[in-house]
Amino acid sequence: MAARLALLACSGALPVQIAQAYPDAIRIGFSGVTNNLNGGVQVHRFEELGGLFSALKSQAVDRVVFAGALSRPSLDPSSFDPVMQKLAPRLMASMQMGDDALLRDVIAIFEEQGFAVVGAHELLPDLTASEGMQVGSAPSNADLDDVARAWDILMALSPLDVGQGCVVAGGQCLGIETVQGTDALLQFVAATPEKFRRNCKGVYVKAAKRGQDLRVDMPAIGPHTITAAARAGLAGLVIEADKVMVLDRDKTLQAVEEAGLFLAAKVL
Repeated sequence: MAARLALLACSGALPVQIAQAYPDAIRIGFSGVTNNLNGGVQVHRFEELGGLFSALKSQAVDRVVFAGALSRPSLDPSSFDPVMQKLAPRLMASMQMGDDALLRDVIAIFEEQGFAVVGAHELLPDLTASEGMQVGSAPSNADLDDVARAWDILMALSPLDVGQGCVVAGGQCLGIETVQGTDALLQFVAATPEKFRRNCKGVYVKAAKRGQDLRVDMPAIGPHTITAAARAGLAGLVIEADKVMVLDRDKTLQAVEEAGLFLAAKVL
């Protein structure tokens, strides 16, 4: 039996894009996690990782890709299979160290089981953006100053594994992405009084954390991000070139254009 790819699908548009590009991939979903795949999904429980590993091996899977958004699931220890019972202390220790540490450990566990973990961007090279303007007018000098300030903030926080996004207006930090995510950040910025913007609209900067394993949890933006940025009254968005996914690219670029914003990719 030829070796196969398995798509471990969670919510959002990314699993759909991968499934369309790799129709022969084994589709894996998880109990309690919504995915948008149409049929053919084998559902497993997080509490039964041993069963998942066995199922993948029985289908000659040698590569896996994690795709989609996932909040930390609630686990029922009484339902742990023997493999999960053995892994639980290790995973619990990783959880205390932050999302990046946890995801690195998850990757290591799959690799120890003999699976190569590949990134969505490796399967779909057009997911990320090369350096340059993507759509809209070029950012002003004031916008670029805000980009530089946001980048400094993100890099200062990077060792703490806090987040991947920051909004700055007139040199003033209006918000940082934390565990609540991008939507919460942009909602918070939208509710921020104008006096704190120093007569500037502001820029949202999205970048990978330094040393982050981009095979899992690569930063991403999509049409909904653009809508939220427009509601927050921002001038535009700057993403780190080649390290941030642009989901539903055509719809995303159209949303930027319709909102009168700019989207640029920059080597930060």
